[in-house]
Amino acid sequence: LAGRRTQLLKGLPATSTVEENSAAGVSVYTFNVTVSPLSSDGVAILPAIVNSNPLTEAFDIESKGDLEYRVVTTGNPVLDYETMPKSFDLQIFVEDTAGRTDLSILTVQVTDQNERPVFRGNMAFQTVMIYVLEGTPRGRIYQVDAADPENAKLKTNFLLSSFQYSLLPAPVPFLVSESGAIFSTKEFDYEKDPRCYFLNITVTDPDGLNLTKTVNINIININDERPYFTTKQRIYRIPEEQSPGTVVANITAKDPDDEDSPSRLFYSIQSSDRYFSINPSTGVLQVTGRINRDALPLQLHPNISVIVRVEDSPSGGHASEMEITIIIDDINDNPPECNPSTFRKEANENTTTGTFLLDLRNYCKDIDVDPSNNQFHFTGLSGFGSNNFALESTVSGRLVMTEGIDLENPANLGVEVYSFTVRVQDIARPNYSNIIYIYIRIKPVNEFSPVFSNLSYEFNVPEITKVGSSIGRVDASDKDWPPSVITYSIVAGGGTRDYTNIFWISPTKGDVKILARLDYETAQKHILTVQASDQEKTATASVTVNVLEVNDEEPVCSPNFYSFQIPVSLAVGTNINGFRIECHDRDSDPRSFRYFINEGNVNNHFTFSPSAGSNTSRLILASRFNYESGLDTNWIYRLRVYITDDNLLSARDKATHLIKTGTVTLSIRVIPNPTTVVPTTPGFTVVTKRENLYSESAWYVPFVITLGSLLLLGLLGYLGFLLVTWVRTCCPPAGKVDGAHRINAPEKNKHKKEVVVTMTKLNTVFDGEARDPVTGKMYEFNTRSGARRWK
Repeated sequence: LAGRRTQLLKGLPATSTVEENSAAGVSVYTFNVTVSPLSSDGVAILPAIVNSNPLTEAFDIESKGDLEYRVVTTGNPVLDYETMPKSFDLQIFVEDTAGRTDLSILTVQVTDQNERPVFRGNMAFQTVMIYVLEGTPRGRIYQVDAADPENAKLKTNFLLSSFQYSLLPAPVPFLVSESGAIFSTKEFDYEKDPRCYFLNITVTDPDGLNLTKTVNINIININDERPYFTTKQRIYRIPEEQSPGTVVANITAKDPDDEDSPSRLFYSIQSSDRYFSINPSTGVLQVTGRINRDALPLQLHPNISVIVRVEDSPSGGHASEMEITIIIDDINDNPPECNPSTFRKEANENTTTGTFLLDLRNYCKDIDVDPSNNQFHFTGLSGFGSNNFALESTVSGRLVMTEGIDLENPANLGVEVYSFTVRVQDIARPNYSNIIYIYIRIKPVNEFSPVFSNLSYEFNVPEITKVGSSIGRVDASDKDWPPSVITYSIVAGGGTRDYTNIFWISPTKGDVKILARLDYETAQKHILTVQASDQEKTATASVTVNVLEVNDEEPVCSPNFYSFQIPVSLAVGTNINGFRIECHDRDSDPRSFRYFINEGNVNNHFTFSPSAGSNTSRLILASRFNYESGLDTNWIYRLRVYITDDNLLSARDKATHLIKTGTVTLSIRVIPNPTTVVPTTPGFTVVTKRENLYSESAWYVPFVITLGSLLLLGLLGYLGFLLVTWVRTCCPPAGKVDGAHRINAPEKNKHKKEVVVTMTKLNTVFDGEARDPVTGKMYEFNTRSGARRWK
C-alpha cells in the first residue's frame, strides 16, 4: 500500500471535534475522494475506518454523493468526555478501480459538554419504593444518591405528586435536605393519613441542568387498633328448649387496621356458659345445650349474660368485649305432674255420702313458670268403682264418695279395692296431660261378734294322755266380710293347786292341748271358759274335760325298806319279828294287791301271808334253815318284794290292762345259836327304821334334819365298828364252834341283848326311780335335790 499510495483523500489528514453525548448520525468531518482518469468506474473500495486509536465503534463513514463523504457518530457507544478517551485517531482507507489506494488519519477530539446530573443506586434504574411503618417516629427515611458528571456541586429539591390523594395545597409531611436526605416530618397513622406518597426528587447542577426522579413512599399498616363491635343490639329473646344449632345472634365487629381488606377477627365467649357457643370466625352465636326455663337457675333468673370477646389475633392481639343479655321465654312444654301419681286411700264401709276422701290439687303442679302455661284441671274420672266416687269440680280436684259401700252386701261381696283413674290436663295448648291412679280400699267395719259353733263342748280324756296331746277343737266365726281372724284363749278354769295352767288352746286353730299330766285321783273333771275374739268383739263357750280313770298309780307300801335279825332256830310259820307290810293304791281296790318275793329268797325260806287279796300282809318263815347239812350258806338275805295290783283281773284282762308294781326291800340277818362262851360285854343290835315325812311349810326342816342325820350317822358308824369287832371276838361262826377249836369253859351268866330302835325322820320325798347302770340295782331319787336311796 505504501508503494502504490496515491493522494486520493482530499482534506485529510485533519483534526476535528465532536461534543460528548452526541446522538447517532452527528456529522464529525467531511472529506472528498479524488480518482485518476484511468479509473473510469470510480471507487472500488469505499472509504472506511480500518483502525482507530483507541479502538471504538463510535464513528462511521457515510456517503454524501459525488465522492463526498462524512464521518458521523454511531451512538454506540455514546461518547462521554468524563469516562471515555478524549481523542480518537481514525485511519481512513480508500481504493479506486485502478488499484490505487490512500490511507489518511482523522483526529477526532471529544469536547466536554455540561451534562445533567445523574442518580446513582436504585434511583438510577427504577422508581424507588420506600415503606414506612405507621407509628414510626419522624426522621430520616431515605438517602438520595446523585452525582454531576462534571463533579459540580448539586442541589436537590422535590416536588410532590399525589398518587391516590390530592394533598395540595396541604403541606407535605416530608423534607429533602441539600445532601439528599429525605425526612418525615410527622408520625403517620395508617387509618387517618394517606397511605401512599409520590415525591419527585430533582437534582440541579450549577448551570441549571437538572434531573427528576420519583420516590414512592408507602405507609405500612401495623396492628395498633382495637377491633370494635358493629352489632348494636345488646338484648335478645328466645324461647326455651331450642334445639342445638339454633342461631341466637350474629355478632359482627370491625378492625380499623383492616378497613380496606376483609377482617380476620376471632370471636369467643369469655363467661362460663353451658347454653351457647360462638363461631370463632363468623361470630354467629348458637344454642349448644338444653335451655330449660323451668329448672334452676333459670326458673328464678331467666336472663343469661354472655361476655363476647373479639380479637384481631389468635393470641396476643388487641381485643374488645361486649356483654349481651339473652332473655329466655317460657313455653308450655311440661305436663302437670302429681307426686305421688298413685294414691292409696282407705274408707270405712258404710261411709256416708259426700264424705271427702282426697284433695288431688295438693299433690299436683305444673313446673312451667309462666302462669298462662301452668294452669291445669282434672277430668275423666273412670274405672272400676267410679260410680261410687266423684270430683267436686274440675278445678278443685276434691274426690268425694257418692254412694256408701257395704262389704256384706252380696252385690259387693269380695270387693275390697276400687281402682280408677283421673286425668290432670293443661289448660293451655298443646294440652299436655298425665294420668292419676287412685286405689280406694274399703276398710271393713267389725259389725258382728264371733259365734261358737256350739254353746258348750265336752271332751273325754284318759288320765294317761301324753302331755302336749290335742284333746279336742272349738270353732267360732262371724258374719263380717272379709272373714275376721278369730283368736282363741282360755280365760277361766284349767288349773289345779300344783299347776296354774293344765290346758292350752291354739290361738288360731282352736285346738285344746294338755300341758301337764292329768290325774283322775286329783280331779275327775275340768271346766274351762274359752273365748273367741276378732280383736274387737268377743264370745265365750264352756269346755268340759272329763278325765277318764286309768290304772296309772303304783302300789305304795310302808315300810318300803326294813332290816332285822332272826335266830337260826326260828320256828316255821312264825311271823318274823312281827313284821307287817301295809300297802295302798290310789286307783286300785285293796283286794287287788298280790305279793311275791322276786329276788333274794334262796331256798324259799320266806313267804307272805296272805299272798293276795288284801292291802296288808305279814312276813312268814316258810321253811327252817339248814346250815349243818350245807343246804343253806347265806346268813344275810336281801329280799326284793313285788306288790302288783292285778289280783282282781282275769288272765285275759291281764294281757290288755295296765298293771303297776310296787317294791319293798327287806334285809334279814340270820343269827346262829348262842355258844357256851358267854361274853362279858353285853351285845346289842341296832335297827334303823326310816320313815319319809314331808311338809311344804317346814322349809327349815331339811337343813336341821340333814345336819343332825350326818352327826348321828357318824356316831352309828363308829358304834357299828365296835359291834363288829366284839362279835368277831366273842361269837365265832357256828361251823367253828363245834370243831376242834371249841373252847370248853364254864358257862357264865348270859346277859340279855338290848335292841335299840332309832327312827330318823327325813324331810325328803323320793318321787323318782331308776336302775344303777353299773350295779344294776334300783334306787329312788328326789327330782329337785337329787338325793338318792337304794331300794
